[in-house]
Amino acid sequence: MATMNFNTTNSTFRQLLGNGLIYRVPPFQRDYSWTESEWDDLWQDILGLFEEEGETSHYMGYLVLQSSNSKQFDIIDGQQRITTFSIIILAALGHLNDLITSKLDPENNTKRKEQFQNSYIGYLDPVSLVSQPKLELNRHNNRFYQTYLVPLDKLPQRGLNVSEHQLRKAFGWFKNKIKIQVGNTADSGRKLATLVESLVDKLFFTVITVTDELNAFKVFETLNARGVRLSSTDLLKNYLFSVISTQDTHETELKSLEERWERIVDLLGSESFPEFLRVFWNSQNKLVRKSDLFKTIRKRIDTRDKAFSLLRDLDHCAAIYAALRDPQDPMWNKEEGESLEQLLMFSVRQPLSMLMACHVRYFEEDRKAFTQILRAVAVVSFRYNVICNLLPPEQEELYSEIACKVTEKSFSSPMEVVSSLREVYPNDSTFKTAFSTKEFRTTNSRNKKVVRYILFEIEKQKSGKDFDLSSSIYSLEHILPENPSPAWDEQKIESRQKQLSNIACSLWKIEFER
Repeated sequence: MATMNFNTTNSTFRQLLGNGLIYRVPPFQRDYSWTESEWDDLWQDILGLFEEEGETSHYMGYLVLQSSNSKQFDIIDGQQRITTFSIIILAALGHLNDLITSKLDPENNTKRKEQFQNSYIGYLDPVSLVSQPKLELNRHNNRFYQTYLVPLDKLPQRGLNVSEHQLRKAFGWFKNKIKIQVGNTADSGRKLATLVESLVDKLFFTVITVTDELNAFKVFETLNARGVRLSSTDLLKNYLFSVISTQDTHETELKSLEERWERIVDLLGSESFPEFLRVFWNSQNKLVRKSDLFKTIRKRIDTRDKAFSLLRDLDHCAAIYAALRDPQDPMWNKEEGESLEQLLMFSVRQPLSMLMACHVRYFEEDRKAFTQILRAVAVVSFRYNVICNLLPPEQEELYSEIACKVTEKSFSSPMEVVSSLREVYPNDSTFKTAFSTKEFRTTNSRNKKVVRYILFEIEKQKSGKDFDLSSSIYSLEHILPENPSPAWDEQKIESRQKQLSNIACSLWKIEFER
């Protein structure tokens, strides 16, 4: 197994921006989006550092950087926090400017302003007032940041995009908080300098530096598995858009692609996107495990045409994926919704790639066949996953193989898809044996729902009546006593178990074509 090329260290804000390095938010990374809620949380953390029994330092979480050299770094995760810190410094410079204009210790405050500007914002050319910045924002935010915020120019209020408005508001919000904190007197510059010096030394990150996107993706997956929420969605977007973006790419074309991307992410949510991408990919290609997904995409999607095609297909399939995860989606009829509800109840995801491929291929062309496939998958999942507890990876491989055949139009009829499920369909003998000895701990809410479902289906079979599974008027009871009395001899218990197993076998059954 190859080792991951990355370094980890703890760094203060002073160590990050006060050392001559340049940081860049990739062009297609998310826009600045923090609001007053996040600003206030951060400000309260800062104020806590100055309380009598406050923290000596404050941890700001992970910062993931990518660099091929030691001078310039791309911010892969943490750009919202770094941008906000930069705005706080700029707000402090803005207040120093006001103090200088008001003739309040102007000489010392000018020195303070120059020092903070050079240390944390960047060198400002005294003639052109063009900055050599320590921080560059993305393609939607950098113009406003460099043109207005860095030189402390008058901030426009019209003609701004949503994220530029947020940058403008953030600057005003923090400038007001700083003014309240340090005042507007001859001693305010000294107080402000103390505030900034404490801020840059007491706030620190865990900085992870990687050498390329593949290592960054692996870091994201590793940290996410440990409960640290980092979004690999931005990483995937940056890669795809870097392939698409060339000197010949028109701005309107990029805007259209970004709108398409945002539509997908808005529909699914940033955290759900990587799982959707894997389901989509496996619906058209040989099975790829989660850990190899980004590497595979980077290897296969290496031209503009391929990246364009992938984005178009993702846009089309995102709604299908969202519907497959929502049995109440208006796309489904009653029978389809019930099958999807069962898959959700069983916590089974392995068939999603196959179902996506079948939806694309058959849903409009042969709706009845798609409904039958969906019902067959629910039956297989009940037998294979819920009752027999067989290995999901083997099942997923078969589903992926079937998905590829569906996409390639290798089947002459949809019913061949159902027939292909034989390999993961436990036979009646195996199912009956497993069912008769199956135990569920009903302290688990998922298990309780599954047991309720099983008993409802058996009762419907015996009585011929329909029941509302969601109704609260029904409660779970033991069909067999937990501690049987002598009247319940072994033969009677076995007879009841066999009877239930036979009913279950007839209920959850697929009649394969011969």
